[in-house]
Amino acid sequence: MKRRDFMIGAAALPLATAFANVSFGEAVGKPWNGKSLIIDAMGELRDVYEDSLIEEILAAGTRSMTVTLVDPKVQGQEAFDKNIEGLLYYNKFLDSKSKYYLRTTKVSDIDLARKQNKIAVFYLTQNSTHFKRDLNNVDIFYDMGLRSSQITYNYQNWAGSGCKEINGSGLTSFGHELVEKMNDIGMIIDLSHSNETTISDTIAASKMPVHISHTCCKDLFDHERNVPDTILRALADKGGLVGLTQMRTFMTHDQNVQKYYDHITHAINVCGIDHVCIGSDRDHRRLTMTKEYLAELQAEEGAQFHADDWPLYFEDLNGPRRMEVIWDGLKARGLSEGQLEKVMGQNVYDFYKLIIG
Repeated sequence: MKRRDFMIGAAALPLATAFANVSFGEAVGKPWNGKSLIIDAMGELRDVYEDSLIEEILAAGTRSMTVTLVDPKVQGQEAFDKNIEGLLYYNKFLDSKSKYYLRTTKVSDIDLARKQNKIAVFYLTQNSTHFKRDLNNVDIFYDMGLRSSQITYNYQNWAGSGCKEINGSGLTSFGHELVEKMNDIGMIIDLSHSNETTISDTIAASKMPVHISHTCCKDLFDHERNVPDTILRALADKGGLVGLTQMRTFMTHDQNVQKYYDHITHAINVCGIDHVCIGSDRDHRRLTMTKEYLAELQAEEGAQFHADDWPLYFEDLNGPRRMEVIWDGLKARGLSEGQLEKVMGQNVYDFYKLIIG
């Protein structure tokens, strides 16, 4: 979504003005136990966060997060340029808030962040168009700190096809080359937003396990961004990891947060406890829907914006302490402490260690 152009930085400021009625989250659960590793495999950070809000995120246990650099809809040279700019801006921003954030390229940085009471931040691109058709660009972005990239966004590109493409292909010839290159260099392959053929082709082509950082279960709710059980099983069979997003419209037409826990527990039943994590894809502030905010979204999203879909969030997860709420919700579903540890963070840690070291 265009809110990622940039999540932080000057391009985020017009969207930030729509959040005049934002207050700290009221959604709270049992306080974090102080020891469990909490990781958001696809979250959001914004430069407008007050220090007190960041401290609430930390108080709820989050010690690592993977964030999207820029708007994934841009193409070609513009995509290359904007992602370079995004990397440089994020580096500068995270360093300026080094009291709270640690820019991160390896799993040992998560260990350091835990010791220093910080959030280790990894970078994700939600498309592969910034690589253009030059595999040398994978090296360039890797050397600058990028550790995860989606193969596609919503539509066809040189590597494969997205979930909104009418006549989409699967993984292309260049896509196969890109998968091999990402395997060799140690970059996470993310298949969020890809169509089912591209996902299946990539799982088969990759010699390393792959990731779907933010999706839900299509067998529970038929949405184009969701993934069927057949693919979830194939992903898990090759050691992959699926993250369950908190985008309400992927799961339900109402505000029943139990639907989110339905998707998490369903994914666990299909994939096994070692292959499921949380990939929220959500802001941490408590958002309030206003006419001004809706108007801003309309101007930003254009044809992608449908007012009837909003709010995209569950009110019960609307705020900086939502990981506490999810922990409690899954515990109420019968997950043991050991199982909660895996889903809420350890599975991401182990997967990242395998792929990026």
